[in-house]
Amino acid sequence: MSVIYSTLTSLINKVSDEFRKSFLFTIIFTILGFIEGQWVNSFFKKLYPSENFLNFLNKNRILKNHIFNPLIVLFIFAIFLLLALNSVSTSLAITLMLAFAGFFIGSAVIPRYFLNDTRNILEFKRRDMYSIGFCLILISIVFFFVSIASVGGIPLLKPSIRYLLKPILTMPVFLIIPGTCLVASSYLKDYQDEKITRSQARFRFIFLLAMDCALLLLLGYRTPLLAAFLVIIIIGFYGNIVSLWEVVIGALVGVGAIIGIGYFRSLGELTITSSTSPIYSLQTRADFTLHVLNLLDFIGGNFGVTHGHMLASSIPGSDLGPRMMVGKLIAWRTEVTITPTLIGQMVVDFGKVGVFVEMTILGFILGIGFKLMQKTKNYFYTGIYSLILTYTILGVETGLLDIQVLVYFAIAILIYLINIAKSHI
Repeated sequence: MSVIYSTLTSLINKVSDEFRKSFLFTIIFTILGFIEGQWVNSFFKKLYPSENFLNFLNKNRILKNHIFNPLIVLFIFAIFLLLALNSVSTSLAITLMLAFAGFFIGSAVIPRYFLNDTRNILEFKRRDMYSIGFCLILISIVFFFVSIASVGGIPLLKPSIRYLLKPILTMPVFLIIPGTCLVASSYLKDYQDEKITRSQARFRFIFLLAMDCALLLLLGYRTPLLAAFLVIIIIGFYGNIVSLWEVVIGALVGVGAIIGIGYFRSLGELTITSSTSPIYSLQTRADFTLHVLNLLDFIGGNFGVTHGHMLASSIPGSDLGPRMMVGKLIAWRTEVTITPTLIGQMVVDFGKVGVFVEMTILGFILGIGFKLMQKTKNYFYTGIYSLILTYTILGVETGLLDIQVLVYFAIAILIYLINIAKSHI
């Protein structure tokens, strides 16, 4: 394993070095270095509120230390359920109680018995992680241009061609998110080692986020855009690069933007009137997804019906993707994709029993990641926890059903299990 890792990182480091030494990237980094210097020494930056702005937030222990605790997933899931216009069925209520109980046990109870000694944890070189992240971003940029060339335009400017995008070409574009995660984590390491200042780190985080926004917005994708925001915010918060008040205000602005975009889009599509509540579009979306979950819970029963086939359908080359399987199960329509929430796949594959087991496992993965990050303050473990928590939060509605996301979780599980094994040697 170590030989494969060393060989792979050595190759990636060489590729990264060659690109960064090229004339094009030398100019790009020179320009960015100049802009960064102007930013750090800018008079207008001093007008920006300090870290102690809204200091009363820092006095709240839960917000200050646990705002991105794994249990935030249950909090967001509960809000999502409360948004729905109709109530859940008795059967689904039991399933949800099992899901919440399993996740709580997995994230808050079981991790107490593991990784209490972190002296022998795996260490990852900053250069390796930066090079991997840099190469992932390069790949995503290349496929971004290939994607827009394949449809003959920019989906943001021509919404009709958005549906012509081919998943095989757009999936590599989403590698910009783990790439950003690794590069941002590397800058966090530089800040921790006092190689760059906090202002420099903040500028680089903002640049990475702006780059992600540009690519993902032009393709017309919203969920990956939210993922980019969350990854940067979580890494920045736990790395003391982003302040608590910025997280809170950012969350409020984000929620407001989601409500506003949904409201005005619905007005434009004539699905609501101006007298309708601004959050109605969110309520109807949550209500539809909850209705789907009610049907899936009825189909899945106690022990499930597909027995892993829905999760396996995430693998490229499958006849139907997992969200298309949902459409077939509840409406016999395979030409549509339907989001089944975080537990939709679990209940269809393995029923109520599967929901409890899988949510316990998911909670354990996040709980171990959170504990390892807090105990070590290590830049890499901060990054990997931020990545899997981000996709779990987004998965509250969409589910964890994309192959690239499952790969991120598989890598995290492997690393955490190795660390658990090393801690008992």
